[in-house]
Amino acid sequence: MDIQVAVLDYGSQYSQLIVRRIREQGYFAKLFPPAELPDLEGISAVVLSGGPRSVTEEGAPDVHLEVLRRLNVPVLGICYGMQLLSRRLGGDVKSRATREYGPAKLMVEDDEVLLAGVKDRSRIWMSHSDSVKALPEGASVLARNGAGAPVALRFAECWFGIQFHPEVTHTEDGTRILRNFLSLIPEGPRFSMASFKEELLRRIREEVGARKVVCAVSGGVDSTVLAVLLHEAQVPLHCIFVDHGLLRKDEGDQVMASFAALGVEVDRIDCGDRFLAALQGIEDPEEKRRTIGDLFIDEFFGHATDLELLAQGTLYPDVIESATSGSIASRIKTHHNRVDRILELQKQGKVIEPLAELFKDEVRALGHTLGIPDDLVYRHPFPGPGLAVRIPGEVTAEKVAIVQEADAGFIQALKDSDWYRKTWQAYAAILPVRTVGVKGDERSHEWCIALRAVISEDAMTADWVELPYPLLRDVSNHILNGVDGVNRVLYDISTKPPATIEWE
Repeated sequence: MDIQVAVLDYGSQYSQLIVRRIREQGYFAKLFPPAELPDLEGISAVVLSGGPRSVTEEGAPDVHLEVLRRLNVPVLGICYGMQLLSRRLGGDVKSRATREYGPAKLMVEDDEVLLAGVKDRSRIWMSHSDSVKALPEGASVLARNGAGAPVALRFAECWFGIQFHPEVTHTEDGTRILRNFLSLIPEGPRFSMASFKEELLRRIREEVGARKVVCAVSGGVDSTVLAVLLHEAQVPLHCIFVDHGLLRKDEGDQVMASFAALGVEVDRIDCGDRFLAALQGIEDPEEKRRTIGDLFIDEFFGHATDLELLAQGTLYPDVIESATSGSIASRIKTHHNRVDRILELQKQGKVIEPLAELFKDEVRALGHTLGIPDDLVYRHPFPGPGLAVRIPGEVTAEKVAIVQEADAGFIQALKDSDWYRKTWQAYAAILPVRTVGVKGDERSHEWCIALRAVISEDAMTADWVELPYPLLRDVSNHILNGVDGVNRVLYDISTKPPATIEWE
């Protein structure tokens, strides 16, 4: 599908969110480094994102202004993008002594185009350290904040800048503002998941040809959608399910039953004992991930002897994080889809990633168009290393069994109370500590279970879910009375950041 909107990424934490919001309006958008602008042909609009730098700094990220003019398309600068356009068009931008961050009021002065239908004095969300002190020639102010500073500008007929972030929910009329801007695109919206599915099927058939595609499946949303998509494309397909024994209760059997119902043949490799033996004595989180990842790769490729192409369920956020526009990201945790053996296959052109342009919610929408049942489409995310990252410290068969039982009770309670679909991810973890308790009038010294439930958009940030106390009480009672070896239940109320969603 042709890209309609190019979002130039200047390093904002909200850059991906801009792309999401534009796609929600039916326009196909992608993120690009600013330096790639000259290579973009046929673009219908350009958005310049925010960023952490100041346009007054030496060496600050720039924009190809002459290319923007030559493209002759609508342009919107957001935060840093507005400051950059102001400065490059001849205006005066000054650094503030302090950063302006948080809510402000939008005082609308011109509501003809960009701010049409936007409420005067509505809430906007600011995050910037520069201010426009003098407008470029021909520019006009569309709105100011409560202090009188310009926060929305019109530079030319279809060129705009806004100092606030319309993509975040904190900005009340942000969606309307983006919709107003996108309405300037002559051909209108043309992105739908039904049409995109047909495009994906066409691409897959073209890229695969007669080659054998091997696909690892886990029962998760991404790999399930990928496998069903490849199956519908009618390409030669071999699906492999490496059952490492670190899954949720009865999950291995459930995965096989689900794929059988979807008509997709899956080769199950049962190797749980081997994984437990390899993890014996290992407590370091990264070493556990490496051990599981290496062994998974060994098992997978040991059974993928017919591989000519490897299919991966890599999503758009993974692609952006792996190769964003000049940003430097520290490794938080190792991901399974970028290990050496897979990187070597990529170099050889033997990796296919059909979902690499989609966000998680779009993958779910694609799943619906493929006829995948809701219980699979809305299944909570599950980490590649499985329960090992929910068992801080050494992984043992005893701990795996305890977590499986506790987790099964928690998830069932969420489903019974209609809270499962309201959460992004929920699970039970076992802490590496025994606590003193009382059972049957006797002292007990047993494990502690931590429950976690979060809401998120693509797991970049997350907040804990305020589950009802009666629900938490019922879950706690179920675990304490029904799971052997546990005498204490906690509820994790940590946000991401600073915590991660998983314990390891």
